[in-house]
Amino acid sequence: MYGWIWRTLPGNLVTRGLTALVLAGLVAAVLWYVVFPWIEPRVSLDLTTVGR
Repeated sequence: MYGWIWRTLPGNLVTRGLTALVLAGLVAAVLWYVVFPWIEPRVSLDLTTVGR
């Protein structure tokens, strides 16, 4: 899969590298600002059973 993405990106090595970094940053931003806030109320990560 990563090979397919790398071959699909346009340009030379530097352009592909920068494009890959930008795409990875966009994916991280979407996860951080959209997906994680949406899923956080549905998952109880801060409930612990230690000390009860």
